[in-house]
Amino acid sequence: MSVTQIKNYIGGELHEPGSGDYLDNVNPAIGQVYSQVPNSHIDDIDAAVDAAEAAFSKWARKSQAERSTILRRVADLVDRDRDRLVTAESDDNGKPLRLARAVDIPRVAANIRFYAGIAEGFSSESYAMPRGINYVLRQPLGVVGIISPWNLPLYLLSWKIAPALAMGNCVIAKPSEITPMTAYLFSELCIEAGMPPGVLNIVHGSGATTGDAMLTHPGIKAISFTGGTQTGEHIARTVAPQFKKFSLELGGKNPIVIFEDCEYEKMMETTLQSSFANQGQICLCGSRVLVERSMYERFVDDFVERSRKMRVGDPHEQSSDLGAVVSQPHQQKILGCIETAKQEGGQLHCGGGPAEPGGRCADGFFVQPTVFTGLATDSQTNQQEIFGPVVTIQPFDDEKHAAELANSTKYGLAASVWTSDIGRGHRMAEWIDSGVVWVNCWMIRDLRTPFGGMKASGLGREGGMESLRFFTEPKNVCVKY
Repeated sequence: MSVTQIKNYIGGELHEPGSGDYLDNVNPAIGQVYSQVPNSHIDDIDAAVDAAEAAFSKWARKSQAERSTILRRVADLVDRDRDRLVTAESDDNGKPLRLARAVDIPRVAANIRFYAGIAEGFSSESYAMPRGINYVLRQPLGVVGIISPWNLPLYLLSWKIAPALAMGNCVIAKPSEITPMTAYLFSELCIEAGMPPGVLNIVHGSGATTGDAMLTHPGIKAISFTGGTQTGEHIARTVAPQFKKFSLELGGKNPIVIFEDCEYEKMMETTLQSSFANQGQICLCGSRVLVERSMYERFVDDFVERSRKMRVGDPHEQSSDLGAVVSQPHQQKILGCIETAKQEGGQLHCGGGPAEPGGRCADGFFVQPTVFTGLATDSQTNQQEIFGPVVTIQPFDDEKHAAELANSTKYGLAASVWTSDIGRGHRMAEWIDSGVVWVNCWMIRDLRTPFGGMKASGLGREGGMESLRFFTEPKNVCVKY
């Protein structure tokens, strides 16, 4: 197998890392190294910041229409190369091709077009007063840092890059070193689209080298991060004393709350999807299923039977419901969590171990869809984010009990509520401590709405005007006349 050598995108050109240091990048479905990714050091970050600072004033002075036109050209090229990007995302991450084709890559183009459009309509506030007026200028911060995760690699990278660029900032972006390929291909598309040199810089590497160099660099004015809560804590401790702006979208232990009066088949189909989509490696997946006691046994029997029928297989095969998890270390972490659940007294209904698809994927990293019942609310399994295809089911007695269980973890990212009683849906949405609550649905996203978590699930919001405001500095101007 030929090994692709990924390069950094700095100052409008592709560069090898200054140190010559590379990390192996493994295709998780086949368990083989198929590319090498730069492990960039401070000199690479210095070069990227220098390029961004040189480009900033000219980029910020461009009209909103000029910046949006360049972004739309990038989105058009994403559409043109959709098949190539879909394959790259599947090979890099292990997710089924059909998921990358239906969700990941279409959302990249949608993210870019959305922010190109909404930025053109962006307006700030003004406040009239007797014989005077206050108005607010929203000015770009300058050079900003973006750190994105491995589960939705280009989807979430573009979600951050697009509003930052649209508002006139220049960007230093670090994709996950585990899934760098589509960011590298995106670099090539930006060059082809005529993105001015230095406006966007994509620097690859590990958190300990590249990431920390970004956090401590005085030329980077803000950090937008999506990833694990532990890493988020490190970022907050590092950047807060420097008085940099930061936004953290972190982990979740999301509840799915199911009442007996729900539309059963729609609920069941969606709950399977929200439990196991992308092998459970989406921060919005529901890993705690809370079911009204009167229908608990029926639900468990049905959910387990359908979970057993889900096919774990080659991500390139249309029939595969689940692909590989992202890496061997992550596979071992998930399997360790399953063993913990057994030790905590959980009743295992299905799964519980690695899956073995065979064929070209004989050496890949796969985990069976796994379902537990009988675990205490305060068990480690019900409290800690596993980020894999592992689900627990618990019964509840009434609305208050359901809300108590839903709120019983340190997380508060997302929740789903299933009921035909619209009043109950509104009550539960009010009582559940989550940044997003879906009622009778899951993963429906209006890009205009604020997105983010409560408690240990994050700090700040993204989406719509929230992202545009984050990447600007407000300045009040008072004119007396």
